[in-house]
Amino acid sequence: MLHYFLPSQFVKRVIDIQPDELKKKGVKGIITDLDNTLVEWDRPSATPELAAWFETVKRAGIKVVIVSNNNKRRVQSFAEPLGIPFIFEARKPLTRAFLQALAMMGLSKEEVVVIGDQLLTDVLGGNRLGLNTILVVPVAQTDGLWTRINRKMERKILNAMRKKGMIYWEE
Repeated sequence: MLHYFLPSQFVKRVIDIQPDELKKKGVKGIITDLDNTLVEWDRPSATPELAAWFETVKRAGIKVVIVSNNNKRRVQSFAEPLGIPFIFEARKPLTRAFLQALAMMGLSKEEVVVIGDQLLTDVLGGNRLGLNTILVVPVAQTDGLWTRINRKMERKILNAMRKKGMIYWEE
């Protein structure tokens, strides 16, 4: 059961993910979470550093779709200035939005990676479909109510995976 929560990779920040490295692995598309993955959950727009990372991703020929459990207004106001397609109210970890994102990009699950900050939504949802998943450290140390509840459960899952020798990184 724990393998559903185990990401394929772990990085500190989304901007640490190198598009050239993704391409070497056959990745042609990214499904990324928004809040606390790309920016703080209460930051309305991309930082200059993040906007530059998106440009590098686009120049590398990698497609991106933002898949968020947040509402349309939040996700649209972030994604549209960057020219990135998005799915809102995704209900992750359910797989419908992930399948929709694959269809939007016209790619197979072997060609796409999921990037997110939560085991219980992003990693679980991606792993359920057999997608590669990358867990990032949350950008902000504060969360909304449901995410705080998720984080408590995630700590228990991470501890169990550590005890079984499934993970080796530090939070």
